[in-house]
Amino acid sequence: SVQHHTDAYNTSNLVVRRGQPFLLQLTLSRELRAADKLSLHFSIGEKPMEPTGTLMSLNPRSTRNVSGWQISMVKSSGTECTLSVTSAPNAAVGIYGLIVKTGPNVYKPEKNTIYLLFNPWCEGDIVFLSNEAERKEYVLNDTGYIYVGSAFNIHSKPWNFGQFEELILDACMYLLDKSKLKMSSRRDPVVVSRAMSALVNANDDSGVVLGNWSGKYENGTSPMAWIGSVAILQQYYKTKKPVSYGQCWVFSGVLTTVMRCLGIPARSVSNFNSAHDTDENLRVDVYLNEKGEKLKWMSSDSVWNFHVWNDVWMKRKDLPSGFDGWQAIDATPQEQSQGIFQCGPCPVKAVKDGDVYLPYDSKFVYAEVNADKVYWRVTEENGRNKYTKLGVESQSIGANISTKAVGQNRREDITWQYKFPEGSSEERASMKRAVSYLQPSGMTPRAHFAAVPMDVSLRNVGDKDTVQNEVVPKSGVQVEITNEKPLYPGNPIEVVITVKSTVAGSWTVDLASSCQLQSYTGKVHANLGHIKQTVKVEGQSEVHVPLKIMPDAYMKALATVDDEEHVQVTAIAEIQGTPEKLTKEVSLSFEYPPIQVQMPETAQLNKDFTCAFIFKNKLNVPLDNCKLMVEGLGIFKMATFDEGDIQPGRIIKSEVICTPTRVGEKKIVARLTSNQVKDISVEKGIMVTH
Repeated sequence: SVQHHTDAYNTSNLVVRRGQPFLLQLTLSRELRAADKLSLHFSIGEKPMEPTGTLMSLNPRSTRNVSGWQISMVKSSGTECTLSVTSAPNAAVGIYGLIVKTGPNVYKPEKNTIYLLFNPWCEGDIVFLSNEAERKEYVLNDTGYIYVGSAFNIHSKPWNFGQFEELILDACMYLLDKSKLKMSSRRDPVVVSRAMSALVNANDDSGVVLGNWSGKYENGTSPMAWIGSVAILQQYYKTKKPVSYGQCWVFSGVLTTVMRCLGIPARSVSNFNSAHDTDENLRVDVYLNEKGEKLKWMSSDSVWNFHVWNDVWMKRKDLPSGFDGWQAIDATPQEQSQGIFQCGPCPVKAVKDGDVYLPYDSKFVYAEVNADKVYWRVTEENGRNKYTKLGVESQSIGANISTKAVGQNRREDITWQYKFPEGSSEERASMKRAVSYLQPSGMTPRAHFAAVPMDVSLRNVGDKDTVQNEVVPKSGVQVEITNEKPLYPGNPIEVVITVKSTVAGSWTVDLASSCQLQSYTGKVHANLGHIKQTVKVEGQSEVHVPLKIMPDAYMKALATVDDEEHVQVTAIAEIQGTPEKLTKEVSLSFEYPPIQVQMPETAQLNKDFTCAFIFKNKLNVPLDNCKLMVEGLGIFKMATFDEGDIQPGRIIKSEVICTPTRVGEKKIVARLTSNQVKDISVEKGIMVTH
C-alpha cells in the first residue's frame, strides 16, 4: 500500500489505486499442477457481469486482457503462490469483492473486499497529475487552510481535511452508492465530481451538510465552530442524516476531503468579492440610501465578501481539446443545475477564455469572478422610489482568488488561472466572447433573489452599461477609506474617509458615509452610524473625515448573531457643479487575541505527550459561552471544552493527552468560539518519528 500511496487509510481492508499492480498471496492445499484450473473473480455492484466490466474473471495462465485488467503469476513454490493483479486505469471506482476458484471449488477470503481508487500517479488515469509535490499536496495532504475574511483582510482558517481518518473512506463509498451512478459512470471523475458536488449539500438528496445562513444555530453546530471535515463525515456516516450546519467553507472543506479520499486531486479555492444573484447582463446591483447605507430589503445577497468552492484536476475527454487540468466544482447550494443543487466541473480555462458555453455551469462560475458592480441611490419622490446611478465598478469582483500553496503553509494567489490581467487586451477579448454567449439566452436569476426589485424594470437601467469602463472623473477627486487602529471587539471602531484632489482646481464635495455590521454574504445586520459632511479640496490636497463608532453601538448587535461579522464602510462623494459621483466601500475584519499552544516540537510514535492550550482575554469585554475545539489528526481525536464566560484579563488553560499513531509532520488545530467572537484559530506543527 506504500507504492499505492494508500498506507495512511485507517482501515483493515486492502486499498489500492487503479491501473497499478498489487500483489495477492495464495496458500493452496497442495502444489499447483499444470492441469489445475485457477482463477480470480473481482466483482463490483449489485449485478456483476463480464460484458459491463463489473465482473473480471482473471486466469493467471492466460494473457487475455479482461476489461483492461491483467493478472500474472509472480512466483509459485510449494503451496505458496504470488499473483500480481493490475486493474484497468479506467476501472469503476468503489468496493470490489474477490473470490478464488480452483476447478469446481469456490473460496471466499476472509478479507475479500478491495477498495479501488482513482490514481493520479498512473499516466493512463484521466486524473493523472505529473508533479509529485502537487500530488502530495492535492491528494495526500490531510490538513490545509481555507481563506476567509475580505479582500482587504484575508484570514487563513486552518482546516483538517482528514481523508485518511476512521470511517471517512467508508463514508465516501456510501456517497458513491447513494449517488445512484451507473457503474460505467464511476469510471469517470467528471461524472463522479459532479455527483459529489450535489451530495455534499443536504438539498435534494439528504446529503452531508445542511446549509444555514440565518445567524441562528442553536439546534446544531455553528458553521464557524467546525475545525475540519472528520467529525462531519463520521457523524453523517453513522446517522445517514444531514449534519447541521454549514456555510460555503464547510461545503468546500468537506468536498476537498471527499475528492482527495477518492483519489481525485482537489483544492479549496476562495474568491473574494464574489458575485451572487446577478441577472443575465453580468451585473450586481447595490442599493444605497442617502446616508450611504446599503438597503437591507433590496441588495439581497449580491456580493459576498468571499465564497469558497473547489478545483479538481482531470482531463476532459468529453470536451474539445485544451480544457484539461483544473475544473471548478461547488457544493454550496446556490443555484440548481439540471434540476439539482450541484455545480461543475467547469474548466477553469473556459472561465479565463470566456468559453462559457462549455459544461458544466461555466456561465455561473464566470459571473462569480467577472460581474460588474453597479451602485444605485434610492430616494423617495412623491411616494415612488427614484433610482440614481452612482457608478460602475468593473474591477472589484473576483479578486485575490486564493488557495493553499503547494508544500508550504502560505496563501497562493491563483487569480491569473481564472482571469487575464484587468484591462489587458486578452481580458477584453475574453469578456466579449463571454458576453456573446451570455446575452442571447440570458442567465436565469440565481437562487430565489432577484438582483433588481420587481418595480424597477430592466429597461430603464439600460443595456449599454453591461461592459462599461470606469469613467475617469475630470475633477481628479478620489475617496479612500482606512482604519487607523486594528479593530478589537469592545474598542471604538475608528475609520477615516480621505477625500483627495489630484489635479489643480477647487472642488466642493458632499460626502455621505455609513458604517454597518454585515455577514460575509453581504447581509446587513445592523446600521451602526453615519456622517454627512461637505468638504472643500483645492489643488493637490486631502481632507480627512473621521467616523467613530463607540462599543455600545455595536457590541450588542455582535452578540445577537452567531455569524462572524464584518464592518462595512460605504462612502458616496458627489462633486458639486458636476455630474460626478464616487462610491467606495471597504469591508473590515475584527482582530482577536491569540490562542497559545504549548507542546514539544517532536514526538515518538505511540508515546504520550501533553499539549496545553492557553488563552488570555486581552479584550475589554467578557467573552460569553466560550467553547474550545481541538483536533490533531494522527495524534488525538477531536475534543470540545466548555470554558464558560471568560472575563477581561482572565486566562484559561486546557490540556490534552496526545498519542501519535502516524509518523511525519502532523498538525494540531484549535478553535475558540463565543457569543462575541466567533472564530479564533491557531495551529501548531509537530514532527512524529519512530
